[in-house]
Amino acid sequence: MSDQIKNASSNVVWHHATVTRERRQQLNEHRGALLWFTGLSGAGKSTLAHAVEEALHQQGCRTFVLDGDNVRHGLCSDLGFSETDRKENIRRIGEMSKLFVEAGTIVLTAFISPFREDRSRVRGLCQHGDFIEIFCDSSIEVCEQRDVKGLYQKARQGLIKDFTGISSPYQVPDNPELIAPTGSETLEACVAQVIAFLGQRGIAKF
Repeated sequence: MSDQIKNASSNVVWHHATVTRERRQQLNEHRGALLWFTGLSGAGKSTLAHAVEEALHQQGCRTFVLDGDNVRHGLCSDLGFSETDRKENIRRIGEMSKLFVEAGTIVLTAFISPFREDRSRVRGLCQHGDFIEIFCDSSIEVCEQRDVKGLYQKARQGLIKDFTGISSPYQVPDNPELIAPTGSETLEACVAQVIAFLGQRGIAKF
């Protein structure tokens, strides 16, 4: 670490706002939470996250979806897909998601996030009960059938390096809060499953 960075760090002080997370949640009439959708490319993470957001929005909840492709157009546009860059991508998303939760928002993220260590690190940023890991369970065969971009085919041809499930591993969650069978059940059934879980957890009243 350079002296310049050390000096900058020593001059940074956390400012405590008078408008607290509790006051924001009271205004929103629901808790802030991080719904972390993880799974293979094509498993239905983005589709499910946006459908759950729609259902929550219709119930008056304050929500925001952080989608893998969208984030890489801006915040993480400088990152590639090496293991190091993937870890940094998830680190940034985790820090940003934490801010959303502090704002009393239900933030939904749709990232492959293939490594357990990275997902665990994001969980560690959150207060107990705020991080809800949702594994979108779909076989690689089903994911390949859904692959309208042809990414799996390109990966099998060696045209895409470090592609999760082909040339780079995906580590299935050991103990996720929820397993959504996106490869075998309908979108509507998976949405209902997530919404029911959030009600059971007391995130919002439905």
